[in-house]
Amino acid sequence: MIKNEKETAGQNIPYIAGITLIATLGGLLFGYDTAVISGAERSVQLYLVDSLGLSTWVHGATISSALIGCIIGGAISGVFASGIGRKKTLILAAILFFISALGSGYPEFLFFNEGEPTMGLLYMFNFYRIIGGIGVGLASAVVPVYIGEIAPANMRGRLVSLNQFAIIFGMLVVYFVNWGIASGESVEWLNSVGWRRMFLSEAIPAGLFGVLLFFVPETPRYLSMAGRDEEALQILTKVNGGHRAREILSEIKNTVEHHSGKLFSYGKTVIVIGILLSVFQQFVGINVALYYAPRIFESMGAGKDASLLQTVVMGVINVIFTVVAILTVDRWGRKPLLMVGSIGMAVGMFAIAGLAYFEIIGISTLVFIIIYTASFMMSWGPICWVLISEIFPNKIRGKAVAVAVAAQWTANFFISATYPSMMEFSGAFTYGFYGFMSLLSFLFVWKMIPETKGKSLEEMEQLWKGKSSHLADSKVTAGR
Repeated sequence: MIKNEKETAGQNIPYIAGITLIATLGGLLFGYDTAVISGAERSVQLYLVDSLGLSTWVHGATISSALIGCIIGGAISGVFASGIGRKKTLILAAILFFISALGSGYPEFLFFNEGEPTMGLLYMFNFYRIIGGIGVGLASAVVPVYIGEIAPANMRGRLVSLNQFAIIFGMLVVYFVNWGIASGESVEWLNSVGWRRMFLSEAIPAGLFGVLLFFVPETPRYLSMAGRDEEALQILTKVNGGHRAREILSEIKNTVEHHSGKLFSYGKTVIVIGILLSVFQQFVGINVALYYAPRIFESMGAGKDASLLQTVVMGVINVIFTVVAILTVDRWGRKPLLMVGSIGMAVGMFAIAGLAYFEIIGISTLVFIIIYTASFMMSWGPICWVLISEIFPNKIRGKAVAVAVAAQWTANFFISATYPSMMEFSGAFTYGFYGFMSLLSFLFVWKMIPETKGKSLEEMEQLWKGKSSHLADSKVTAGR
């Protein structure tokens, strides 16, 4: 109890909460933008793919085209976050979200006629989706970093996990929006008008995010690295209280001044771990369940409205189990949650593979999809972002997070774009592959991931500094 009081003494909880909630709107838009396609993908296929006589591969690439932007956004996030700051990078992301919402909803703007699909229109639709994807890539990298650099160590896991809650809540919101738009309407109306309204609806949260960002501060760690120590101290004082603020600023300056900032200046291990965290989060197949959920449920025999409603049910389950992660991440630690989640995902996917092999379609499929997604949402969903925000040292955080996030979106694009073709080959093989990746993710966490619960960002830096120094000493000894 005394330790807990010492940790929280001087902390301005309302101020921290306000900043975090505004920042997590970036996560909400991340979820909104990536899941809005789930309600519109069949209509987009009919309007822009089937009408032009194009292949299943083009359909998969079109539905996943935003992920190309996500890869670009993730790759350039380090340059922007380190160059113009975390806050301005998020403002840029908000602008891109807004443009994408309007353009994806009405890709004919200026250059094309509505109702006359052409290859040029297909390219323009994909262009607007890629613009939104760049926003997602920037937000997915910078929001966890922003929160992680603002939050005190004792609550960092919960606050960064709130970003995942916002992502899943954004998906749930858009599932409701899509269902509300489609409910009671004809298939013809949905294919001509409804899908446009789904995309256009994103402009509302995007505009709100952009406006509210003007009321949050830049992160103290970025300010210190930019030589703006007085501003950094002011924000640290607001967050942690005066005495603790000076200690934290001293720790930040010490870590910033003693390393070059080159990507591998702390060794390769931490970079490899960040990349593998990101790749495994996608190779377990989660975005297949999110992007193609209505179609999966339709394949189980549900109608259009029922499949969208079942997607809403799945979204509610996702939110509930993300809350479980938020409540337990700073109590149980990161590794236990990841390992339990990997086991649950493997059980769910192997069961779905077995049902697909024996062509059993029914409520059991829905049950195992829920087991799979719930396991992901209480573990790899939020915890991957928590770890990415905290394992990298201050000096290389912007660059290292950019590499990890670019790897994540590349893996996401590969998995999502190949899903239709893999399902044509074999549903049992497809889901079995995701189950196997879930097992590998368990072994990866067990063997390679360090526990970061309760450690400050500067303490994590000392961990990698020690490991890189030990490795260098070993090489010198071996060379003698």
